[in-house]
Amino acid sequence: MGKPWSPDSWRNLPIKQVPEYPDADAIDAVEAKLRTYPPLVFAGEARKLKKALGEVAEGRAFLLQGGDCAESFAEFHPNNIRDLFRVVLQMAVVLTYAASCPVVKVGRIAGQFAKPRSAPFEEIGGVSLPSYRGDNINGPEFTPEARIPDPNRLLQAYSQSASTLNLLRAFAQGGYADLAEVNRWNMGFVSGPAMERYRDLAQRIEEALNFMAACGVTGDTTPALRTTDFYTSHEALLLGYEQAMTREDSTKGGWYDTSAHMLWIGERTRNLDGAHLEFMRGIRNPIGCKVGPGMEPDELIRLIDALNPANEAGRLTLITRMGHDQVERKLPALARAVKREGRKIVWSCDPMHGNTIKSASGLKTRPFDRILTEVRGFFAVHQGEGTYAGGIHLEMTGQNVTECIGGAIDIVDEQLGDRYITHCDPRLNAAQALELAFLLAEGIKAERENTTLAAAS
Repeated sequence: MGKPWSPDSWRNLPIKQVPEYPDADAIDAVEAKLRTYPPLVFAGEARKLKKALGEVAEGRAFLLQGGDCAESFAEFHPNNIRDLFRVVLQMAVVLTYAASCPVVKVGRIAGQFAKPRSAPFEEIGGVSLPSYRGDNINGPEFTPEARIPDPNRLLQAYSQSASTLNLLRAFAQGGYADLAEVNRWNMGFVSGPAMERYRDLAQRIEEALNFMAACGVTGDTTPALRTTDFYTSHEALLLGYEQAMTREDSTKGGWYDTSAHMLWIGERTRNLDGAHLEFMRGIRNPIGCKVGPGMEPDELIRLIDALNPANEAGRLTLITRMGHDQVERKLPALARAVKREGRKIVWSCDPMHGNTIKSASGLKTRPFDRILTEVRGFFAVHQGEGTYAGGIHLEMTGQNVTECIGGAIDIVDEQLGDRYITHCDPRLNAAQALELAFLLAEGIKAERENTTLAAAS
């Protein structure tokens, strides 16, 4: 029997990365109000995602998870939601064709506001102020007033998340996700000179769709080609908000965090004796946990057993964030231990957080070639260990930003300031994210061919 759990049992344990609200009564009142609000997602949707992730854990599907570093109140616009949804669909079509398996689409959206910070204060021009922690906590403006944590921001975050989910559901079920239309977008992407190397794959997908249409299989005759499942996720950082959104399922029982379909624990808050792990172990949603280069195999097994004691496929996703220069040194021992102990988890690669540098211009950026190197290393390790490289986790946007250097469009340091609009970490733009999908498709295809050859020999 495990320790007793309740939605508030985390409150008695050490906690990190939470703001200090100056008015305790005000934050209590906001959390009480949130407990009366409708759920943002439903338990049945979370169970459906868990089942899909179970297919990933068994090597029969692939996880594509991506979206903003931190959502913004100022940038909240239906076009931005549409553009992210669109590029995720484009990437998914490419990966589905390359892997010959379903792609589970999960956005970092409709709740990804709060961000852990490496330091509680930041200094500019000799002035020190509390760090910006995300729009649902305080403001990005460098003023004393903006940096005071404001509980009412949680209500605005809830409202924005609800509106975002409403639009995402309309896009996913209303015909915008039509497979033929999505590949036409991809054909437009590969028409430029810098993208010619990906044209063959896009044309083969087009030929497959044309063949299906000739056989009478179109979006009009087969509704599944016009709709898709799209899930939401965010880091469960503000546990007061997450507790307020946690409800007991009236049909099958169990507690579900209804703020998102999937939640994850960050690298800075995954302590075995900490509040975040305590909260996450009790909710029935599929959950994730970031795993950095400092993780030891024994600690990882204890973490898995705490979060997934029933060893349920689809319950737990390990999101590795090693860095391009450490992934092939640090990941093998972890993959080996999980395989040896028979733990059923999804392995996903976050190639963003371990590859952040400061550019010559002083802006944080991420070189595209380092991101790609970590992804390739992730696949190489799992192929070598006989485990399944099951997913990719990206900070990205559908907008034409200039925040990460490199890629076929070759953003250079001098261009970073042109459209550098992130409030936190640099994101891949739409072209870079889709290019990564094509490069990843090449790797998946090669991996499948090598596996087939090995099985035949």
